[in-house]
Amino acid sequence: MKRALSALAFAVLLDGCASTVPPIPAGYTGAVATFKDSFTRLSTGAANIFYLDSIDGREIENSLVATRGASFNHGMSIVPVALDRKVPAQTSTFRIVGRTDHAAPIQALTQPEYQVAGEVHFTPEADKTYVVRGELDETHSAVWIEEETGQTVMDKKIEIQGPAKLGIFEK
Repeated sequence: MKRALSALAFAVLLDGCASTVPPIPAGYTGAVATFKDSFTRLSTGAANIFYLDSIDGREIENSLVATRGASFNHGMSIVPVALDRKVPAQTSTFRIVGRTDHAAPIQALTQPEYQVAGEVHFTPEADKTYVVRGELDETHSAVWIEEETGQTVMDKKIEIQGPAKLGIFEK
C-alpha cells in the first residue's frame, strides 16, 4: 500500500512538471531579460511566495512548485525557493501570482492561506532584471512586477481590497 501511494505521488509530480514549458521558446535568438521570483517568510512553516506563473498563456516552472519540492520530507519546515529565469525581451502577457504556502497540509487546514493572481502586459527591456513582489494579508493583497534597480511597477499592481483568503478546497 505504501509503495502504491509513493508511486501515485510520484506520478502526480511528474504530471505537474510535464505541463510546463521553458520560458524561452525553442529557436528564440533575440534579446532576453531576467525575471526573479520572491518570498516573505512568515514562520518556520509558512511563506508568502510571489512568482511568474506563465508567459503568453504558456505555463513555466514556478517558485510555488519548486518550494513544495524543496520542502518535501522536511516535516513542518518550509524551504522557500525564489527562482530566476531568462525570458524573451519582447511584448508579452505575464501571469503573476502571490500565494501563501505551508510546509505541511495540516498547517494549511488550520491556518489562513491567501492568493492573488492576474496578468500584466509590457515589454521587458533587454538585459534588465525584474522582480515579482507582493503582499498578502487579511485586509489587502497585491502582486506586481517591478524593475530590480528602480522599483518601478511594470504595467499595474494586481490588488484585492479585503480578504483574499483561500477556501478549504482551494488550498
